[in-house]
Formats: sequence, structure tokens, C-alpha cells
Amino acid sequence: MTIAQRERAALVATLREQAPDAPTLCDGWDARDLAAHLVVRERRLDAAPGILIPAFADYTERVQKNVASSTDWDELVGQVASGPPLYSPFKLLDPIANVAEMFIHHEDVRRARPGWEPRPLDEQTASSLRRPVQMMARMTLRRAPATVVLATPDGDTLATLGKGGPRVQVTGDPGELLMFAAGRDEARVEFDGSAETVAAVKNSRAGL
Repeated sequence: MTIAQRERAALVATLREQAPDAPTLCDGWDARDLAAHLVVRERRLDAAPGILIPAFADYTERVQKNVASSTDWDELVGQVASGPPLYSPFKLLDPIANVAEMFIHHEDVRRARPGWEPRPLDEQTASSLRRPVQMMARMTLRRAPATVVLATPDGDTLATLGKGGPRVQVTGDPGELLMFAAGRDEARVEFDGSAETVAAVKNSRAGL
């Protein structure tokens, strides 16, 4: 089983523990909406581009709302569990493209509940989350008004962004850095920089 498949299975197990209207960290989405997003992303090739391309976003939102409202909760979670169908580009890309997606959205469900704590991750999973940190940061922190360094507690720099100006270092385990880069404030990270610059960096993130 790949890391992506393990993270998908963990997400599905958590979804099955929740009511469909359970909150998530995704603004305006409950658990049903989040599951519908994953189904549209992998199964609706006509609507998936709008997830990243603003010009198509309205159509994607309409399709997602229809999927969420017209699909039984157990069936919806079952479609997430079964993974990309044969016609989906994600069928081949799943081991690479879905590691971060499944991890982030699993944490979106977990961390919306009070009393959450980071999951202990095995070395293989933690290692697989290092590469997506840089890719995610390039998308979400490109407008940061500072030089932003994302580093692990052992001093390994995973991403450096910005064209100068004040410097902010964000330190945390790879999964926590990924959550921060994805625009989630519910990430166990530490900041080194002025409070004003840290706030500006956090507010500049283009959350996904």
C-alpha cells in the first residue's frame, strides 16, 4: 500500500466516524462538502479544472454542490474510499499527486474538532510530505511580503521564498509545515520574526 493509499484509508475512516455536517477547516465546507470535492476532483473531468483555474470555478462549485446534495453520505464516502476510477488521470498519479491532498484533508476533518493533537507519523510518511511542502509553498506564499523559510526542527530547510525584505522562519515537522503552507492556522509550527511580519505572511497565504 502506498503512502497516498494509507492516507486515503485514514481519511475515510475518520469521515465514517463523522456526521456529514461535521465541521472542517475548509472555510464554508462541512464533511459532506469536503468528500464531494474529492469525488469531483477524481471523477468529474469536466469540473475538476475549476479547482485550480478561477475561470471555471463557478461551474465546479455548482457540480460539487449537486454531488454533495444528491449523493447518499455512505455512497459519497465509498467513492472517496475506492479511489480514482480507471478514466481518471489520478489513477496513475495517485502515489504522487494524492499524498498531500489526502493528508491535508484528513487533517482538515481531524483538526476541526476540539482537543486535536498531531498524529504521530512514521518516518516514511513524514519523508513523503517533505517534497509537497515546497510545491505548496510556491503556490500559496508567492505574495508573501517577506523572505519566508520553512524548516524542520533539525535545521533542514524545505523551502525558501520571497525576494528580500524582512525574514520569517517557520519551523515544524513536514506535516505541520504542509498544513501551514496550505493556509491552515491549525498547524503546530513556531515563528521566528517580528509579530507584524509573521501576521502579514499568514494573511498573505492563498489557502487551498
